[in-house]
Amino acid sequence: MTKDLIILGAGITGLTAGIKTGAPIYEAGPFPGGVCRFYRKNGYLFGIGGGHWIFGRDTTALNFLRSFSPLKKYRRNSAVYFPDKNLYVPYPLQYHLSYLPKEIRDKAIEEIKESKKNRLSGNATFAHWLAFNFGPTLCNFFFFPFHDLYTAGLYTKIAPQDYAKTPRNINLILKGAKRKQITKVGYNRTFFYPKEGLSYLVEKMAQKCKIHFHKRVVEIKVKKKNILFADGTGIKYRKIISTLPLNKTVRMAKIALGETPPPYTSVLVINIGAKKGDRCPLYHWLYIPQSKSGFFRVGFYSHVDSCFLPPEKRGRVSLYVDKAFLGGRKLEKQAVKKLCAGVIGELREWGFIKETEVVDSTWVDVAYTWLSPSSRWREKALRLLMENGIYQIGRFGKWRFQGIIDSIKEGLATMS
Repeated sequence: MTKDLIILGAGITGLTAGIKTGAPIYEAGPFPGGVCRFYRKNGYLFGIGGGHWIFGRDTTALNFLRSFSPLKKYRRNSAVYFPDKNLYVPYPLQYHLSYLPKEIRDKAIEEIKESKKNRLSGNATFAHWLAFNFGPTLCNFFFFPFHDLYTAGLYTKIAPQDYAKTPRNINLILKGAKRKQITKVGYNRTFFYPKEGLSYLVEKMAQKCKIHFHKRVVEIKVKKKNILFADGTGIKYRKIISTLPLNKTVRMAKIALGETPPPYTSVLVINIGAKKGDRCPLYHWLYIPQSKSGFFRVGFYSHVDSCFLPPEKRGRVSLYVDKAFLGGRKLEKQAVKKLCAGVIGELREWGFIKETEVVDSTWVDVAYTWLSPSSRWREKALRLLMENGIYQIGRFGKWRFQGIIDSIKEGLATMS
């Protein structure tokens, strides 16, 4: 029996498309939600993919989510942390230069002013783009070491991405060099989280869908319009909406692009429940440009909302630590254990935590997707798949950086 339309992947995007079209969803795992799922361990609430918050103001997408759960709104409170100086600089750093040492601040301002006179090459790498926008002083102080950790060393080879994260407004930069209270700057100043939790919202969405779990795709025969699953079963189709990572869909469909697939990074998420340290900051998350263990971010679930803590315990903190790896390089269990021990030791040195009560790690295989300068791989892949009746949507499906709201919008825009 041939299905007119099927959906691959029951993450946020796939669930939205399933609700919109009524088409059946085939999911490799045992649960819906993908990385946008939370779980409890010893009373602590942790995220499979770390802190997945809902950013954006699209009314249609937000109302869609509210139809499944009320949303609580929060004002972003994040910073860059320099552990060697015990220095916190509110994020975005370039708009809060008054927190930096005077010699760094003065040099940075002059370099940013000078860069306004120049033009950037169309084939620039991420490193070139950062240097062009912020100059060598700020780059050496923060942008280069942070992005080295964030991209697992790829930032000197890949194309710039997600420009909104590092906006440049010279007037605000000059203002931020004089005043410590600069508000309403930067991207994503507010965010949302479901009142009943993200997993509750995902489960409610899943109840509106027809989902077949434990259906991992191993091959897509585009000429015969047939999908083969790991359990030995198959299904015929006329059209596919796929939220699977674009590189995996290309490989399973055996589409020849004549170009090496672009790189991606995997992330080890270390979830920790612990007694709160004496110097534990109150930020929602911190960007880390230097750490002995090589992690690039520390997020505090419990500073967003107390629901992430066990109800009967006080003086605790629930947090996550993100460390990036070159795509596909998964650590052995012993290496993960050693890394977790190093991270915990570092957080104790910083005064963020005391005794740990829970340490649990998850692995996000395709966490961040990148492209090489001048690469046409993504455009060719999407076009050739579409010509064969496979339509890619979502963050990983489209191989680009986007949040939950944009993924919801793509799912809602899906036509059956």
